[in-house]
Amino acid sequence: MNTIIWISLFLGTFFFMEFMAWFTHKYIMHGFLWSLHKDHHQKDHDSWFERNDAFFIFYAIVSMILFYLGSIGYWFGWPLGLGILAYGIAYFLVHDIFIHQRFKLFRNANHWYAKGVRRAHKMHHKHLGKKDGECFGMLMVPFKYFKK
Repeated sequence: MNTIIWISLFLGTFFFMEFMAWFTHKYIMHGFLWSLHKDHHQKDHDSWFERNDAFFIFYAIVSMILFYLGSIGYWFGWPLGLGILAYGIAYFLVHDIFIHQRFKLFRNANHWYAKGVRRAHKMHHKHLGKKDGECFGMLMVPFKYFKK
């Protein structure tokens, strides 16, 4: 198997997941599955867990299926599954830990990019309803939120 193809599939999958995160958030989470995502915008519970946390399960299952395919001889399952997993880890670190502080880490990050990501996410969360929330991915934050 060609290493360049394997790495290309992994990186392509990772960056394609940015599109999937945006698409899922805009059209599914703020669409027909708003009932699961709503508690992420409107805290109507005292639990650390949110109904919104169920969304990771879908991508985890897809990733596990791809790992299984890789283990039974379909080589492409490994780079695709790892690309989805890597994006999931990055998303968890940026969204749940860095932005929402579900674990108290990275609190003092004052780099202009970190501030821009936090500012953009705060603007998204100012809308408590299903409509009008600007949606973007973890990497595709609009430049208007970055100020040096």
